[in-house]
This record gives sequence, structure tokens and C-alpha cells, in this order.
Amino acid sequence: MTRSVTRPAYDRKALTPGIVHIGVGNFHRAHQAVYLDDLFALGEGHDWAILGAGVRPTDARMREALAAQDNLSTVIELDPAGHRARQVGAMVGFLPVEADNAALIEAMSDPRIRIVSLTVTEGGYYVDASGAFDPTHPDIVADAAQPARPATAFGAILAALRARRDAGIAPFTVMSCDNLPGNGHVTRNAVVGLAELYDAELAGWVKAQVAFPNGMVDRITPATGPHERELAQGFGLADPVPVTCEPFRQWVIEDHFPAGRPALEKVGVTFTPHVHAYEAMKIRILNGGHAVIAYPSALMDIQLVHEAMAHPLIAAFLHKVEVEEILPHVAPVPDTSIPDYLTLIESRFSNPEIADTTRRLCLDGSNRQPKFIVPSLRDNLAAGTVPKGLVLLSALWCRYCYGTTDSGVVVEPNDPNWTALQDRARRAKETPAEWLAMTEVYGDLAQNDLLAAEFAAALEAVWRDGAEAVLRRFLAA
Repeated sequence: MTRSVTRPAYDRKALTPGIVHIGVGNFHRAHQAVYLDDLFALGEGHDWAILGAGVRPTDARMREALAAQDNLSTVIELDPAGHRARQVGAMVGFLPVEADNAALIEAMSDPRIRIVSLTVTEGGYYVDASGAFDPTHPDIVADAAQPARPATAFGAILAALRARRDAGIAPFTVMSCDNLPGNGHVTRNAVVGLAELYDAELAGWVKAQVAFPNGMVDRITPATGPHERELAQGFGLADPVPVTCEPFRQWVIEDHFPAGRPALEKVGVTFTPHVHAYEAMKIRILNGGHAVIAYPSALMDIQLVHEAMAHPLIAAFLHKVEVEEILPHVAPVPDTSIPDYLTLIESRFSNPEIADTTRRLCLDGSNRQPKFIVPSLRDNLAAGTVPKGLVLLSALWCRYCYGTTDSGVVVEPNDPNWTALQDRARRAKETPAEWLAMTEVYGDLAQNDLLAAEFAAALEAVWRDGAEAVLRRFLAA
């Protein structure tokens, strides 16, 4: 028997676009698009529909799949009490994906577009190890050399902003929806930094006129595969790109939208000047927590996150590291109990319906570790403590990047920098200092003799005894 599906409770033909969103992946469709869908169902904000966009060749496949179903996205909430499916209708079009981004630039130049939002992943903002914009990246150098035919999202945004300025049209707000500390600041640095390479006057105008609100976003959204497509079929939906997600979602944003914004506070979005506090809590506890369980689980051949949480060593390792090494350095958050937030996170990780994979959590460590783990490492060191759990995590990550699990199963490439990471991990097996010498990840931490000694001992133990034995010993200490 086919189960019921909630469909848009509004006339989609009456929607007009007010937002261009770059990066129409699973997270966007289960998060921003859902909030807007809820708002539209209240009969409000119908001039804030989404035009989807992408700057990578792979985005064209998503465009083709969604176009075949009138740009409706299937979103299935995986509540242990029962699955709920809905078709989200907040997106009314998906722009052609072009090498020069001409259609994207034209759409963003339209006065109706008042927000340009992005989910381009943590690694898509062209930052160096210190978190600063990297003007030497080949993509950025190429865009600076041909600003009228940009290949990056930031180059396209600049081209559209320049067109609006020249036409006397007010600029749109640029809103990052990626998991980055200070994502608004990071986005501003990328846009302004690129402009400074070829048009100082434009860079100054962007600094003075364009808003880049910071925001914190949260919802666990596994990758789509055969299992997710089967779930959609159970609802009678032949959707090649359904999204599954947990019931929980959160969005916290600075209220800085000079060109206007949809009334998202009516559907659960928090507007506050204290975004950084929420963001730091989430990045340290949730994203950092993902890393804590990811690498030991992978080395122990545990493939699903809820199965990892059911393993007493993994769950205890997460809790000990969180309570002793992460939570003490998380600043207070308005109307929030930090210990209760950790309890919520542990419950969310344990949801068996999500079927999230440890491989997904291991993905892109070279970009995630500097943002989610290294700040907690630094805070502990600044307080005079070498955080043995976080150091052990770094050793487990190094061991994972060697390319095999403890049982000898080959780890397929799982990072944009996999080849370099694997080469370094193999050298680090004999010379552990090689791993900490990645300044793009650890900065100057290799110069801390106590940290270096603890890391060397941890990596040696992981190689000698395996992840399970090392966790057992760590927890018994």
C-alpha cells in the first residue's frame, strides 16, 4: 500500500523568484527549501521562490533530474516513529549550468533577485590554513584574468553585482548556508578578495554596499543511493534524487538583509545578533563529534553511524571527548543548555532510520579538521592541557588516510586531497611529525613539543594495537 505524500499547499504558478541558490544538493533541498515551502504554505512570501543554479558540471545532472519532475524535491523525514514524505515546491526553475555562467549572471542581475544563497561545501570558499582567502588558487587566478567569463560562484556573483551597480539596481544580499565558522565573513572575503585582484573600485563598492549575513544551519542529510530511492518508491514516487533527513532542523541567521527577506521567523528560523555563539556550539559539538566517531568507526569496519553509536567504545569515546575536551571551551549560547545540546546530538547520531554512513563523516577531512577539531585542540593547549582524546582522533585520521582499515580493507579515496594525504600518512607511519607538519591543517601546532610527543605515541599505538584496543585503553585511563 502506497503511503501518503504531503504536496505543496499553495499555487506554485503564483510564485515568483526572489532567491538564486547556488549548489542545489541534498542539504539545501532538505533545509532552506523546506523552510520556504512552509512559509509559502502560510500564504506568505510568494515572491521569494528559488531559482536553482550550479557552477560544476555535475550540477547539470541534478538540473536534468529535477526538471523532469517540475523542480519538485522529494524530502523524506526519517523519524523512528514513522517516515514522512513531502514534495517541496519552493524552487520554480533551475538555471542552465554553463562554463561561463552567463545564465546565472543574467538571473542574478534581475532586480527581482534580492538574495543569492550558497551551499558549495566547506571546501568551496578558497581559504588557506589560517582561514584567510587564498588569492593564489588557480580557480581564482583564472577568474581574475577573465572576469566576464567566470567559472566560480564568486566570480559570477561579482559579475552580477557589477552589472546591477552599473544599471543603478540595488545589490542583492549574499547568504552562505554552509557549515563554516563566520560563513558570512568567509563569503565576503572570497567575493571582495577576488574583486581586489582585478577591480579595486568594485571591491570597495562591495565592501560598502553588499550584505553578507552570518548563519548557522543544521540538519543531517545522508547521501542519496539505492536505499533512498527505494524509500521514495514506497511512497509511490519515482524520484531519482530524493532527499532523506532527520526530523530535526535548525537555522539561525543575522538579520542583515538590506534588500528585504522572507518572514522565515514565522516558520522557525531564529534571527539574532548572536549567531557566532550558536555556530560555535554546533561546529564544535556536532561537526566535531562527527569526526570523533568517524575515523575509529571506519577503522573498525563499522559502516553506519547509528551502528557506531550502538558500539559501547565509540559512544563512550564520543562522550568522554565531548565532555572533557570540547564542551569546556564552548561559550554560552542564549536560551540553550550546552549539556542538553550534547544529549540531543547523541540522540540524533543514534537514529537508526537515518542510515548515515561513517564514510560520509570521514569525507573531506583536510577541509573539516581545521574548522571542526583544530580550534578545540588549540583551546585546550591554551588552557595548559594536552587533549589526549582529540590528539588520538588526529592519529586515527592519519591511520585512516593510510588507505586501509585495521582488518586490511582498502579505503577508497575520500578527500579532494586524498593522494597527498595518503602519501603523508605513509611517511608518518615511520615519522609521525610528518602528519602534524601539514600547516594547512594544523598551522604551527607541530612546534608544540608536548602535542607532538602525544601524537607520536598515539599513532604508534594505533598502528601497533588497532583502533579498538586503543579506544579501550583510552577510556580506562
